[in-house]
Amino acid sequence: MSAAQRFLSALETEHPLQIVGAINAYSAMLAEHSGFKAIYLSGGGVANWSYGLPDLGMTTMNDVLEDVRRITYATDVPLLVDIDTGWGSAFNIGRTVKLFEGAGAACVHIEDQVAAKRCGHRPGKAIVSKEEMAERVTAAADARDEMLIMARTDALAVEGLDSAVERAAACIEAGADFIFAEAMTDLSMYKRFTDLGVPVLANITEFGQTELYTTTELGDQGVAMVLYPLSASRAMANAALDVYAAIRGDSTQKNVVDRMQTRNELYEHLGYHEYEDKLDALFGENKDQ
Repeated sequence: MSAAQRFLSALETEHPLQIVGAINAYSAMLAEHSGFKAIYLSGGGVANWSYGLPDLGMTTMNDVLEDVRRITYATDVPLLVDIDTGWGSAFNIGRTVKLFEGAGAACVHIEDQVAAKRCGHRPGKAIVSKEEMAERVTAAADARDEMLIMARTDALAVEGLDSAVERAAACIEAGADFIFAEAMTDLSMYKRFTDLGVPVLANITEFGQTELYTTTELGDQGVAMVLYPLSASRAMANAALDVYAAIRGDSTQKNVVDRMQTRNELYEHLGYHEYEDKLDALFGENKDQ
């Protein structure tokens, strides 16, 4: 079963489908072991965690592609990937789609911000024309074999709800399989998008413009997918700061050991002992002697 097929299967199995952010291969494994049927690689997550940069369109296609390859090597859970604006013209977008599909991504989302983009929940966003966004989606759809294409619109904050819905409709006509309605400020807004007839994703990110709605509330509006793009990584960052502060202040980690994943827990998630058993079978003492 292809990555795209696995994503569609998850979408059919869970209503709405919860998609959690995974900033690297190990966190993707933890998400899988926690029971999630789909995971997400955020452009902001790549910028912040892999490069120490803000989410301002500063990372390249290859930067994100490397993290995609690492994650899809570690898990078969279908991966949704943020490709920002596609990194260039129609030819660039087509190349991006082919490379990401080849790297094992199940679905990518492309947005209608200008190339010098901003976080979707920050002020000052600027968007391209509806026609240019539709062209981006067409370029992506034409280049894929099976990979799914999601169109994200940031138009609500710039031009209002009617414009955002019109853009979503144009993207569907251009070949988008799904719609990503970014930074909604009222629960009822999602219904305008779900009425368009394709599965819709709600981005339930913390500290943004959207309330932290439950899956039940969103499902009642017809939302098919609920995204938690950086929830775990925010907690990881705070936990790291707490541990660093304790070590620096107490001259020991004794007071925070109870917050740490144990060595045995790490080994369990990694399947460490299976690797060791394989080494022993291949190169153990007295092997072939």
